[in-house]
Amino acid sequence: MPLTQGIHIGPYEIDVQIGVGGMGEVYRATDTNLKRQVAIKVLPAAVADNADRLARFQREAQLLAALSHPNIAIVHGLEKGAAVTALVKGEPLTSLPPGGTDTRCRTNPPNRLPPRASR
Repeated sequence: MPLTQGIHIGPYEIDVQIGVGGMGEVYRATDTNLKRQVAIKVLPAAVADNADRLARFQREAQLLAALSHPNIAIVHGLEKGAAVTALVKGEPLTSLPPGGTDTRCRTNPPNRLPPRASR
């Protein structure tokens, strides 16, 4: 279900599409009640009317909402077939090298402990 700028889903106003893939489309939106930026994920148009996919989408949002971890975006809610989450700023994952070998966030080589401090 492609969305365009200015469309409202509940209190959320769509700003721009920020990602697309086989599992969904993601948009930056504004929460007009709380005046904050959020991310909205919707199913791709090809499966948006599939009851099984909608149920799976809702279960995924419910499971993520039950988790609390700094590496998992906060789920604010579900709104008419759309999952509303915290907007995580940063580089798109497509900017990372293939194979997950990005060293920008590592201080030590993989599978190696840091050197032991002198005693």
